Amino acid sequence: MIRRFLLVLVSALVILPGCRADESSTAPAGDTGPLPTTTGDAAAAVANAVMVRVVDGDTIVVDIEGREERVRLIGIDTPESVAEERPDQCYGVEASDEAKRLLPPGTELVLERDVEPRDQYDRLLAYVYRAEDQLFINEVMVRDGFAGILSYPPNDSFAEHFRSLEATARQEGTGLWAACGGPDEPLE
Repeated sequence: MIRRFLLVLVSALVILPGCRADESSTAPAGDTGPLPTTTGDAAAAVANAVMVRVVDGDTIVVDIEGREERVRLIGIDTPESVAEERPDQCYGVEASDEAKRLLPPGTELVLERDVEPRDQYDRLLAYVYRAEDQLFINEVMVRDGFAGILSYPPNDSFAEHFRSLEATARQEGTGLWAACGGPDEPLE
């Protein structure tokens, strides 16, 4: 609870180190640009990205102020469906198709970061919400059985929430839990 309060307080004061929240200039290389830090209140945020395409169930490409960025959805892991160095996994195509259904090209999005802005592959790390209805995409993918959880501290503000959703999906045999038994199973 204290950590959440501090994140909200910090995000209210400073969105990016060295930038005021009202600045609209392009961010320095390696920065996330005008993405708010996690507050858990997407309804209060305005769209800051536009959907370009789905790479797979947990990675998308968005347009941020005219710049295309790969975004890795924080806290979730969908089965592989496009990795050249790895075989397709059970329910990978279904997870990608669900992401495409939820996020068609042109959809306005609210991207919200956690502590670290990028992963080792230079993808933005974000919680993704549809701007029109504040649908929390990371949450839906876990709840509906298209993703398992994957928590990498310190980017774990929703880890307990996602863990609970995964436990329910697993118990109810939702999505990949019924078809595969888990998110990391190869196709047979």
